[in-house]
Amino acid sequence: MPEYKAPQREMKFVLNEVFDVEQHYQQLPGFEEATADVVEAIIDEGAKFSERVIGPLNQSGDQQGCHFENGVVTTPDGFKAAYEQYVEAGWPSLPHKPEWGGQGLPESLGIVINEMIGTANWSWSMYPGLSHGAMATIEEHGTDEQKQTYLTKLISGEWTGTMCLTESHCGTDLGMLRTRAEANDDGSYSLTGTKIFISAGEHDMAGNIVHIVLARLPDAPEGTKGISLFIVPKFLPDADGNVAERNGVACGSIEHKMGIHGNATCVINFDGAKGFLIGPPNRGLNCMFTFMNVARIGTAIQGLAHAELGFQGSLAYAKDRLQMRSLSGDKNPEGPADPIIVHPEVRKMLLTQKAIAEGGRALCYYTAMLVDSASHATNEDERKDADTLLALLTPIAKAFLTELGFEAANHGLQVFGGHGYIAEWGMEQNVRDSRISMLYEGTTQIQALDLLGRKVLMTQGESLRKFTKIIHKFCKEESGNKALKPFLKPLAEMNKEWGNLTMKIGMKAMKNRDEVGAASVDYLMYSGYVTLAYLWARMAKTAQEKLDNGTDEADFYKAKLSTARFYYERMLPRTRTLVETMSSGADNLMELDAELFSF
Repeated sequence: MPEYKAPQREMKFVLNEVFDVEQHYQQLPGFEEATADVVEAIIDEGAKFSERVIGPLNQSGDQQGCHFENGVVTTPDGFKAAYEQYVEAGWPSLPHKPEWGGQGLPESLGIVINEMIGTANWSWSMYPGLSHGAMATIEEHGTDEQKQTYLTKLISGEWTGTMCLTESHCGTDLGMLRTRAEANDDGSYSLTGTKIFISAGEHDMAGNIVHIVLARLPDAPEGTKGISLFIVPKFLPDADGNVAERNGVACGSIEHKMGIHGNATCVINFDGAKGFLIGPPNRGLNCMFTFMNVARIGTAIQGLAHAELGFQGSLAYAKDRLQMRSLSGDKNPEGPADPIIVHPEVRKMLLTQKAIAEGGRALCYYTAMLVDSASHATNEDERKDADTLLALLTPIAKAFLTELGFEAANHGLQVFGGHGYIAEWGMEQNVRDSRISMLYEGTTQIQALDLLGRKVLMTQGESLRKFTKIIHKFCKEESGNKALKPFLKPLAEMNKEWGNLTMKIGMKAMKNRDEVGAASVDYLMYSGYVTLAYLWARMAKTAQEKLDNGTDEADFYKAKLSTARFYYERMLPRTRTLVETMSSGADNLMELDAELFSF
């Protein structure tokens, strides 16, 4: 198994040099304490926890898995003790409001910590990770009493949270859900139904589990307009907020899965369970989107995590493994063969992983900083702009980075050759663990429909124009920078093309709405490649400036420029195929009658 090492230099390059995160924090009220020294210390401690505490549990947790017996889930050895250290160090409270026990630090700093923890051990990270969405939902929509009872315990880490959406007969189509909620005389509700695929839905790591549950009231309208949202704890709290009697919530089973074996994916049965309404009746789906958006950015981090872990493992192996001689002459004349890193195709796989991980990190941090601005900027227009950009970039980050993260994980296995297929090296686990990221929190296909249909076409392109203007401004401001010309020219051309493609698809969709579905995934992937091109151009600009001004880290910045060139010359051309496929229309997908699909 690769021994994870937090890439602190890479992280600080993006935070400090590309995005100037200290100035970003100082401009937002409430984040004044997030100084450079504080950020440095937090990242350093997060790296230690990730590398020393949970990283070593990654492979053993996969091999041991979770144990289920009589409704009780036992997590792998070491998981509970690691969680106790996590809570004791105050990590759960990092980005939450002080009035509810949080430290009041920026959400974007929390994302940085999530990257390290998730890369070190994704299965473990999901136990506290699901709690963040529960916290965000209660903080945004809960009553003061609910916040005092549940939010404070979630923020401290004493309790954990989940999101309970999916039912066996409906996944994404939540309008079909059957879980019902009936009013009790005391103002609470009685919930009955079954939810499936509930990550961290039952475990032994915390004293209570707070389920955020979608259910339907008796008089609710049909479809998604008739869904309400409820807090349903595993144990009901007493008058002092402490764990008391067991609620009517039970784990019926845990899934036998392809990957993330260290995390329990549960069937949760609600049998007259007492729940408490969050937000207005029949507006639960609107409230749940608070949870889902947090979870989608977290899943984008997963794509980055598997790319980074695969890269670290395969890079070390490629430098050490001797196989064949270089086609251009011996590179290791004293040995029986050359290290495989000398071979162009191995280089291509490694550089692809590197470009995905480093570009993905920039995209995740960029979206996280938009979360900061959307919630804390003093200027209302600035908040709205950040929220609009976040709405556009969230489905791109979630779907594009998980697709590329899976690609990078597969490259990691491939670099190892046959050894990559063997469990002891950890590469096959990384592939297995990464596969779910393209499915949960909305599949790639659902994210693509959300992006093209809801976020772009339904807003008449407003959100897209806001982002393409940012790219246009960057290209215009740097137009005199000769060193950036190889990046600026294709970026400017594709930025313009992005708008033209959107218009063409929109015009076709006015005649046939299937055109949106037919183009959506290719459109999203195209959008992702252009977005990463913008971020790589910004990183190249920073690296070139450092070299021009003189630096004792010249090799680091030269590597940045080389990787940027690789991305532009080897990965960005994938957009040419995507243009052709998304423009080909719906007919080639829909003309074959369903009855003629046969085998």
